[in-house]
Amino acid sequence: MRTTLAVPAFLISVAALSQGPVQLSLQQAMDQAAAQSYSVQYSDLEAAKAEARIKEILGVGLPQVAASGGLNNYLKVPTQVIPNFFGNEPPTIEIQLGIPWMMNGGVQLQQLLFDGSYLVGLQATRALKDQAHLNLEKARHDARNQAAKAYYAVLAAEEGARLVGQGIPLLEKSAHDAQAMLDQGFLETTDVDRLTIQLADARNSQHNLEQQVQVARAFLGLVLGLPAGTPVALTDSLGALLADPAEQALAGQPYPEGRHIEEKQAQSQLALANLEVRHQQAAYLPTLGGFINYQQQFNSMKFDPHEGPWFPSSMWGLSLNVPIFSSGMRLQRVKQARITAKEAEVNRQAVDHQLRAGYLQQQAIATAADDSYRTAKANMELAGNIFRRTSAKFTEGMASSFELTQEHANFLAAQQHYVQSVVNLMQARADMRKALDMY
Repeated sequence: MRTTLAVPAFLISVAALSQGPVQLSLQQAMDQAAAQSYSVQYSDLEAAKAEARIKEILGVGLPQVAASGGLNNYLKVPTQVIPNFFGNEPPTIEIQLGIPWMMNGGVQLQQLLFDGSYLVGLQATRALKDQAHLNLEKARHDARNQAAKAYYAVLAAEEGARLVGQGIPLLEKSAHDAQAMLDQGFLETTDVDRLTIQLADARNSQHNLEQQVQVARAFLGLVLGLPAGTPVALTDSLGALLADPAEQALAGQPYPEGRHIEEKQAQSQLALANLEVRHQQAAYLPTLGGFINYQQQFNSMKFDPHEGPWFPSSMWGLSLNVPIFSSGMRLQRVKQARITAKEAEVNRQAVDHQLRAGYLQQQAIATAADDSYRTAKANMELAGNIFRRTSAKFTEGMASSFELTQEHANFLAAQQHYVQSVVNLMQARADMRKALDMY
């Protein structure tokens, strides 16, 4: 799975280096984030670590083989003093019981025959694997959500810059006409100054929005896990996404009963907590292990292991450990595990209630955001019509510069409100998808 997901990211990186900008639709951006974002990479490594931990637990009950060896050389063999059993004189005699060279080597096989804790651990490995996969899946869902929001932010910033730019030509024409009328004595300098200030403000607003576009694009690249500076071209238009019937119908989707990723995570935590209770209870059971070893030992006055002599030995045996009394330690561990299991159950119920409440709240937010967007769009179109009519009247001398600048300010405010309503709507839809677990 990890190798498969890494392929699109590699191809995108190659395309960025060889063909210029990376072209991404919204779906492709979300897929890229789910495969290559930094949070997903970290969760992927955590999943790999969990798999290694599972194999480690399995290995505890499999045969364990160990080899050992040693070499000893007495530079001076120790001398022992013992009573003289052979006569009266001298009363003691000195003897050397060791020899200078000793070498040994052996191999031992150990096998766990019965351990209640290990048997419970085997059952827990499946739960650990499920939990690791759920955590990775949750990271991918979150990465898709972040990628969608970042994608929307770029489109919204570009739309804001485009809308502000629409009014600049009319202002430039009005300022030019005002200057001509000033030269002919039909207007005062104040009228021209008003338009000049308004035009400068409009150009500054457009420049600021263009900078916001660059910042939004840089953040999108970060969310997607692309190399810094990789150019990205967005292939989905804002209008198409806003009018997408599937996106518009999100607020009416039913709550996903028992299918939300966070519910599954909470249920996995509860399963692991219950297994921990059984693990602590298994500490009351005896453990049984077996072993067999084989060893050869070399002893000689000179170091010549090829000639020998080597003395073989072998042994097998069983090891039984029966817990009898632990001064209440095992009992308290079981109590703690049971409390942890109850906490996990409380957390599961809390997550379920939070997700349901969050769904209802996000449903209301998405509906309100859609209504606000429609109103803001109608108001912007109306303010634009008023500004264009006022501009035409100003050119004909039927409106003052004050009226023109005032209507342009109203148009700018309506544009800003519209762009913000677009941002709110798209963010609400993204969060609605998250509440529905549709990533």
